[in-house]
Parts: sequence; structure tokens; C-alpha cells
Amino acid sequence: MKETPKVEVVYLRVLIVDDDRTVLEDNREYFEKMGYETVCADTAGAAEEIINSAALDCVILDIDLPDGNGFELCARVRERTGLPIVFLSGYTEEQSRIRGLSIGGDDYVCKPYSLEELELRVRARIKSGQNAQPPGPIQYGNLMINPGNRSVCLGEKSADFSTFEFDVLYFLARHPGEVFSYEQIYNQVWKAPINKGIKSLQVIIGRIRQKLLELCPGHEYIQTVRRKGYLFVP
Repeated sequence: MKETPKVEVVYLRVLIVDDDRTVLEDNREYFEKMGYETVCADTAGAAEEIINSAALDCVILDIDLPDGNGFELCARVRERTGLPIVFLSGYTEEQSRIRGLSIGGDDYVCKPYSLEELELRVRARIKSGQNAQPPGPIQYGNLMINPGNRSVCLGEKSADFSTFEFDVLYFLARHPGEVFSYEQIYNQVWKAPINKGIKSLQVIIGRIRQKLLELCPGHEYIQTVRRKGYLFVP
């Protein structure tokens, strides 16, 4: 049997989602030997609850789950966070791989698979996210948008923005006066085609507008350009 390579303990937390108990335990055991903290789930519902409440560095996601499928879960997660997602599936055909990547998956590993390769792919995705240089805060008058702590403040007042809302606001605020379509916003923020996400994006932009108006009544920071899209007006 090939000896498990020794590596420095990294203390990264990975969520492993699979309804196959053997796969779940094999992955958990290997990743813990490699120095990771692991959290496991065997249903989409349990996985989504963990994602919404726990600090994670990556998700290893099966597609066939008892109460749903990994594609749908990935799409919902992408509406809230850029958390790395690596699909692990017995569906090996090109169409499934393309679908997984197009809805927001960061990688796709086919079963049967090498535990060593899976860990290396997970590590690479986590490292890629960590190496991204965090952009600096943006200030227009008293309005401060700070990606460091993901805060939006106007003087002494502040408002809570979800991950999805903050990412859209920050993108638009970085390009004041430029008009962006739904497709451009979605592609730039989530690096994926919009598919059926237009309605969700409309709702999110509506929430952003409402929160900004509560911070600064009378000033419409995000404006609509008919048939073209949205722009940020300082």
C-alpha cells in the first residue's frame, strides 16, 4: 500500500457531502490524516445548513443525494458565497462535467478517483482563493465600502449586507458611472454565465438599493438605465 505523504498541518476545514458512507468515511479519514478539519453530511439539506452556519474553506460535493442533487445545491450556494466547491461524482460524461463547472463549481473529479489527487485539487482551490489580493476599501464622501470586514457605513451608521449583496455592490462601486448588464454583473462577480439567475439578481439589487436608501435617504446610489442595466452613482 502506498504510504500517505507527510505534509505540514494546515488546519483547513472541509465539508464532505456524499450519501455513500464508505466514500464519506474514506475521504474524512484521508483528509484528517493530511491535517484538515472535516465536517460531513449525507444530504443536501444537512450540507446547506452547515454551509450557512459554519466557517469552511472548501466543499467536496457529490451530485446524487437523497433529497436533491449537488448541481442545485451548488447554484444556491453561489448566490451567497464564493466558497470553493469541488464536485466528486460517478457521472463521468462531458455534459455533467461542463454543467458542474458552468453553474459555479471550481473543479470536477470523477469516481473512481485517487484520494491524493482529490486532496491536491482541494488544496489548490483553497490556495487560489487565499492568494487573491484583497481589494481595498472604497469611499465616496461619507460612504465607506470596506471588503476587509465586508462593511458598508455612512458616517456612524451601518447596514448589514449578505455576501451576495456586498459582492454586487462592491463591483458596481468600483466602476462608478459605468453601465453593466445583468449578464456582465453575474459574470464578473461569480465568474459564471447567468443562466436562470436574472430574477435572483433583480431581487438582490432591490435589497441593496433599499439598504442604501436607509443609510442615505434621498440619494439613489444604484440607478437603472433602461434596457441596458445598472450603474453606481456616487
